[in-house]
Amino acid sequence: MWTSAAHENKAGSAGHGSTPLTMTDELTGLPLRARRTSPCDAPLKWVISECCNLPERERCRIISVRDKDGTGMKKDRFKEQFAAATATAFQQVYSKQYQAVGTAQIFDSDYVYRNLEKPKDPRMGRFAFPIFRYATLLGDSPGRISSKVAAVTNEILWSTGTNVRLVESMAVKGFLNARVDFAALAEETIGEILCSGNHYGDSDEGAGRKYVIDYSSPNIAKPFGVGHLRSTVIGNSLRRIFEKLGYEVVGINHLGDWGTQFGKMIVAFQKWGQNLTLRENAVEKLYDLYVRFHEEAEKDDSLDEQARAAFKALERNEEQAVDLWERFKSISLSEFEEVYRILGVEFTSTTGESFFNDKMEPVIERLQKAGLIKDSQGALIVELDDPQLPPCLLKKADGATLYATRELAGLVYRWESYQFYESLYVVGSAQTDHFKQVFKVIAMLEEAENLPEPQRMTSRAKHINFGWVKFGDKTMSTRRGNIIVLTDVLTKAVELASDRIMEKNPELFGKEVPIQTVLGLRRPTAVMIGVGAVLFSQLSVRRQKDVNFVWDEVLNFEGETGPYLQYTHARLCSLMRHYGGEIASTVDYSLLNNEEEERVVELLADYPQSVLDAARNYDPYFISTHLLRLAAAFNKVYQRKDAGGRIDKIVSNNKELSAARMALVKAVQIVIKEGLQLLGLQAPEEM
Repeated sequence: MWTSAAHENKAGSAGHGSTPLTMTDELTGLPLRARRTSPCDAPLKWVISECCNLPERERCRIISVRDKDGTGMKKDRFKEQFAAATATAFQQVYSKQYQAVGTAQIFDSDYVYRNLEKPKDPRMGRFAFPIFRYATLLGDSPGRISSKVAAVTNEILWSTGTNVRLVESMAVKGFLNARVDFAALAEETIGEILCSGNHYGDSDEGAGRKYVIDYSSPNIAKPFGVGHLRSTVIGNSLRRIFEKLGYEVVGINHLGDWGTQFGKMIVAFQKWGQNLTLRENAVEKLYDLYVRFHEEAEKDDSLDEQARAAFKALERNEEQAVDLWERFKSISLSEFEEVYRILGVEFTSTTGESFFNDKMEPVIERLQKAGLIKDSQGALIVELDDPQLPPCLLKKADGATLYATRELAGLVYRWESYQFYESLYVVGSAQTDHFKQVFKVIAMLEEAENLPEPQRMTSRAKHINFGWVKFGDKTMSTRRGNIIVLTDVLTKAVELASDRIMEKNPELFGKEVPIQTVLGLRRPTAVMIGVGAVLFSQLSVRRQKDVNFVWDEVLNFEGETGPYLQYTHARLCSLMRHYGGEIASTVDYSLLNNEEEERVVELLADYPQSVLDAARNYDPYFISTHLLRLAAAFNKVYQRKDAGGRIDKIVSNNKELSAARMALVKAVQIVIKEGLQLLGLQAPEEM
């Protein structure tokens, strides 16, 4: 906690002398002494000259304390300074409108801050405020507005009595663009990254709030197919992203362990599986029985009737049916755990559809009491009063329940158990209508029961849909036997990664001890790269789009791929190993003065926003693309040539320049490693 006899000056106030301060650490209550090192406006930057023997981590944390921007993240001080000056300029230039409107919209600094955008061309400034939408309010043309407000904004920004101009406003075709002093931006950004480490970009916006995320959800008695991969990796990444933003996250694996398909499996096993040995490749053998059932059912209609009878026996809890079902489930779970282990995927809870069998009737009773259930030829339905949606079928005429019935019970159970801030269902686009039905039924129930808004869950439940995974532009079906098994894909990826490593760095394998995995005995780095390539292929396109899986593209070390990011990280680690010296934040940042270095610093500064964008859009793609831009920008620094055409080495005889550039290298390494972690990828230090 900072205490001072003098208050911080607001943008536009004159004078920034060196004011002695008495400071107190918010954790220990011990006094600290600091000196102001920058003449810029609030929030102030401090350098601790004496920290009462606090550990380095706490000193870094104290230095980085600033006001929050409403998202739980520290405000960007350059944006804050520009927003405050711009809002004041609007008040002065358009005083009549300000008197009429008051401190709102463009006359409010927080509003300006929230509506700042990124120029498409980085050369046009660090951020921009659009003017067009306010022309009617101000009774002036966008061009005249931006010109007049920019001039007054600069007068306010530069009225500090110093020659230091950290932010400059520019009128650019109906925008107010801001140019930031690069050395100050570099010092602020790199210094914070080196102090915060992997906590750079953390937020406490989620404090006291809980996310429930349903992802992966493979089917029992079937191999873990590529069709479930995308749900798994998107959900796992979202879990990590929301945890970084301070939320408590409950990750749920909702297994497909119930339904008429298990009647088919029971019949198939009884007819053709009694003599099978299930010690090895058990799930694959069970799946072969499932495929055979469908082949035989095309020739024998009675098989489907037998399957329905077998599932009814399972619903009645008959011993023989239950024993087989539990055996199928145990075999499948054992194999799934091995797959999750190599993917680095974790869950808080693993339950199946069957978990909700005894929880459906209370929900059906609530719906009946609310007058929402109708009889349709013996079946129980809910009419949704939506021409785009069919009625929601809860029970068939024979009394059998359906997937939607269990989904309704599951949503009610999660709300009662977790009181979530939001509940996300990471499930493919093919299930869009299903979730619309489920959410509409719950909304109708809550409305019929006249529940107060805080007790309603519907607006908090969201279907996070995604596109198909395709190999050669073909989607996958589990009925015809052409499912693509994930472990086969991962095995091939790791083998190809091993080949690439042997081409580029054969000495690496001599240093590594092979590890036993579900893919066999493998080298650790090859596993990191191969598995990472497959994971990244699912996260590097917007989730609503289909993924066309092409091996040459997925494992390219130079394209927009996981291995490219991992290779860049390994290169950064190599630079730090060869440098050998201490990498500190106390360097001369003005030496980082070429265009390539400036672009890297800007991307580092924007990383926390990419994490927020990924959370707001429920899409790790925003982090993936940001890391690709950062890696590409750094590699331009790495390959940059001087005026003589020689490589402008990062480490040179110029010690001060080398120190500044290595601080930049370390910052990039930290951000890429943490970004990969949020995506679920490992970051090898050598490749």
